[in-house]
Amino acid sequence: MSGWIMAGQLLLGLSILVGLHEFGHFFFAKLFKIRVNKFYIFFDFLFPLPNVANFALWKKKIGDTEYGIGWFPLGGYVQIDGMVDETQEANQLASEPQPWEFRSKPAWQRLLVMLGGIIVNVITGIIIFSSLSYQNGYNYIPVSEVNKNGIVAGELAQEIGLRTGDKIVKVNGQPIEDFRQDVVGQVLLESNSNYTVERDGKELVIPIRNDLAGLLARDNNPERFISTFATLGEVVKVAEPEKPGLFAKILGEKKQNLPAYEAGMKEGDKVVSINGKPLTYYHEFSQTVAANKGKVIDVVVDRKGKMLTLKPRVTPEGKLMVFLNRTPLQTPAHVDYNFGQAVAAGTYDAFDVVAKNVKGFGKIFKGEVAASDAISGPVGISKLYGDIWDWNHFWTVTGLLSMALAFMNALPIPALDGGHVIFLLYEMIFRRAPSEKFLERAQQIGTILLLGLMVFAIGNDLFK
Repeated sequence: MSGWIMAGQLLLGLSILVGLHEFGHFFFAKLFKIRVNKFYIFFDFLFPLPNVANFALWKKKIGDTEYGIGWFPLGGYVQIDGMVDETQEANQLASEPQPWEFRSKPAWQRLLVMLGGIIVNVITGIIIFSSLSYQNGYNYIPVSEVNKNGIVAGELAQEIGLRTGDKIVKVNGQPIEDFRQDVVGQVLLESNSNYTVERDGKELVIPIRNDLAGLLARDNNPERFISTFATLGEVVKVAEPEKPGLFAKILGEKKQNLPAYEAGMKEGDKVVSINGKPLTYYHEFSQTVAANKGKVIDVVVDRKGKMLTLKPRVTPEGKLMVFLNRTPLQTPAHVDYNFGQAVAAGTYDAFDVVAKNVKGFGKIFKGEVAASDAISGPVGISKLYGDIWDWNHFWTVTGLLSMALAFMNALPIPALDGGHVIFLLYEMIFRRAPSEKFLERAQQIGTILLLGLMVFAIGNDLFK
């Protein structure tokens, strides 16, 4: 069921964003009286082959435009008359330009048509983040609250010299307020950062390794780095065997590692100790389990006042496949926004996504983060949504994707909007347009690059 929830959220989120992106192109085309032959959410062909597997799940022609929903869900398109793109080649535009065609319009109008999708995605991101800010305000954990007990240092934090109980007082020499944003979020995309920590009454400067973001992205487990103190609660869920799906049956079912279930752990159990070591805090539980990868451990649980000893075998990844309640020791802070403040905060959050994407690409080009750790396909994106349908989280992820989609489409790669924009700017500056044959070749090269990136992203998902 959880897989269907992730897939459903992904499909809804992409439908909204792709539809709005293509509407941006459509709006400006109609504004300048350019004929739009097709408006499709998802492709009605096997992208990037416009003449292969041509069929739509639904379509209807209204006026000059055919509106439809394609079967191939990795994008969408508007087919603008008189424009070289993935659906039209240069040899189809050999006749004299007609007044309703894209190629007959002034360069500034064509530029706005090509920027339309990016503009709408940016507006969508700002509206989503502003609405969330107005509705929810701003919730954060003050650093002062965390420093009452100090941080919990995971294995990656320990490798750079941090210790559980350290109090982080500065990042890059600057005072900090928001724990998640300033202590964890800020440093992942910066190079040559450092923490100033207070330990045993002394201040120490701890350098942060530049490849940290990539290391954390590999298993999406932030507790490997820094977390906060929380008391250990009762078991709220034990992972149970799932009915194998169609692909699992075809490829051969893999044995599921479900140590807590197989050992007889139940919801409501309270973990008291592991291998004779009493447990109070959640990190003591998770770190003790992780330290016994592949081993059988003695877990004493309190089940309705009765002490039981269970003997699960920890997975090779260091997990028991069980979810326990935890109670943070920090009191969170909350700030309410009026409408104007919400718009300002939402606009900042939206463009902060773009800034982080730029920094992320910078880390890839510097070799500080591997592309395989940073690039995800549909599976990775669906995991962002999660297996619980929460509308607040759904719109947060959709806002992130809207700004990421705007950023990606702005890249100066032929076949993307940014590639068309570069050619149009060239035309506006030098007063002459590249030949349609050149545009066609550039489109083909860009399409091959995009196809390669798509194959890499999906393959990377499957490998992970």
